[in-house]
Order: sequence, then structure tokens, then C-alpha cells
Amino acid sequence: MITLLLIPLLLPWALAPLARRTTQRVRPEIALWTITCATTALAVGVVASLGVLLLPLALAFPPAAALAELIRPLTAGPRPLVLGVSALAVGALFTAAVRVAHGTASEVVRLRVVRRLVHGLPDAGGLCVLDDPRPDAFALPGGPARPDRIVVTTGMLRALGPVEREALLAHERAHLAARHHLFLCLAQFAGWCHPALTTVADHVSFAAERAADEAAARRCGDRGTAAQAVGRAALAAKSARDAAATRTLTPGAASGPVPARVRALLAPAPVRRVAPVLLAMLLVCTAAGASSLAGAVRLHQDVEVAQGEAPAD
Repeated sequence: MITLLLIPLLLPWALAPLARRTTQRVRPEIALWTITCATTALAVGVVASLGVLLLPLALAFPPAAALAELIRPLTAGPRPLVLGVSALAVGALFTAAVRVAHGTASEVVRLRVVRRLVHGLPDAGGLCVLDDPRPDAFALPGGPARPDRIVVTTGMLRALGPVEREALLAHERAHLAARHHLFLCLAQFAGWCHPALTTVADHVSFAAERAADEAAARRCGDRGTAAQAVGRAALAAKSARDAAATRTLTPGAASGPVPARVRALLAPAPVRRVAPVLLAMLLVCTAAGASSLAGAVRLHQDVEVAQGEAPAD
């Protein structure tokens, strides 16, 4: 039982190299969906496995054992090992809960700060120009009572030519149209649940930027112009990099590994294909889910035996 429930906690370490290869070999939109779904699935498997692992420690206390109607001690393996792993699971769940609470609060504060900056400013077709000499541009998702906005500073507008500005705006519109902030949010939550998934969040962000780059290139009709816009926006925003790096859910054109994005735009447009790396990622997620489910079933059988039922054949 212990081994089965530990496998989902180890498999997330295999996702980061698979995610990196996926961003290199698969169309950006497909890569974004695949990596985000895999990251979310593995995070759910991690939380489920930790939740099941803490049960032996909880049932070791008489009140919990009486509530579960145990008539004999739960035997899910060597008692010191089971209780030790169960205690570690409690600590891991507590750490994850603290990270989720702290990270969520930080992101809410950051969004409020950005929204206060643009509150009351006029917008034309969702475009809001912020009077700030520091070059910056990002997509600001709305809400039930707020429209989506593209925020561009006057410093960024001065740094780009007319055609490059159009490519920049097309990039930000693509972020909003595809709801990329939701993918980033799921990846961020998954990273808070398991340290190995923290690095995968960077690949999700890169895939989102690449998807928006390709949308901007199609809108402009010139991949070279889109590449030039991305490069110049990144160079212009270098002085404001520290401020931009604090935003997670407001993607911007100057985010991510810019040289890799520019190289991809200068290359031919990616083609739709199913790469072997996608099958490997599916296999990892399937193995994590099957192992977590099998471990939970095995523990359930051990609980039934502790309740006095005959062991299953």
C-alpha cells in the first residue's frame, strides 16, 4: 500500500523534462493544453495520495479508531514505517496548504495593485494606456463586473514602431481570447502542491507566450515582424523587468525566454502533430492515477479487515 501511494509522489519529477520537450516539438496551443492538464492531474494525484497516506496516523488515535469502528489496529504494513510515512504526509499536506494560502493571497494583492493603477483610466476597445515612462505591456483579465483589458505604458508605445505596436496588441489580445491566465493559475496551484511541478509552471508560461506569439504572427501576416516586436519589447522592458516578474496571472509580450521565442518565430510555422512525448506524458499521468487508486483500494481493504470483516480474496 505504501509503495503504491508513493509512486504518484515521485512521478511529478518526470514531468519537467517531458514538458520541456513538448514545448520544443509540439504546436504551442497543443503543448499548453497538454502540459497544463498533465500538471493538474499529477497535482490532484499528489494531494489524493497524501490524503490517503495520513489515514493510518489518524486512525492510530483511539477517538478516530472508535469513529471508524475499528475493533483491531490497522495493519497496512510495518507499523513504524507506515506511521512514519503517514506523519511525513501530514507535514507535506500542511506545507502545501500554507503555500496555496500564501501564494493565493500574494496573487490577489498583486492583481489589486495592477487594477488600482488602471482604475478610472479610459480605454478604447479594451486598450488602456498607462502614463508611465517604463516600457511594459500585459493582458489584465477581467471578472464578472470588470472587462478584460490590455494595459500598455506610454514608454512601451514610444519604444515600438506602428507595425510592432500592432503585433504587440495582437499578442495581448491572444492571451485574453484564449484565457491563458487560467492555464497559468492551474499551473501555479499545482506548483504549490509539489516542488517538482513548480518548474513545470515555467513551461506552461512559455507555451502560453508561444501560443500568443503565433497568434500575433498570423494576425500580422509576417513572422519576422512578430519576432522583431517581441525582441524590441523585451529589450525595452529590461529596465522594468523586476516589476514585471512579480506578475504571474497577467501575461505580457516581454515575458518568458525571449531568445527562444524569437528563434521560433523566425523559423517556419509549427505543424500540428502528435509527438511521442505526448504519449509519454499520458503514460506518466495514467500511472500516477492508477497507482493512487490502487493504493486507496488496498488501504480500504485493510480498514475493512481492522473493522472485523473477512479479508478479500
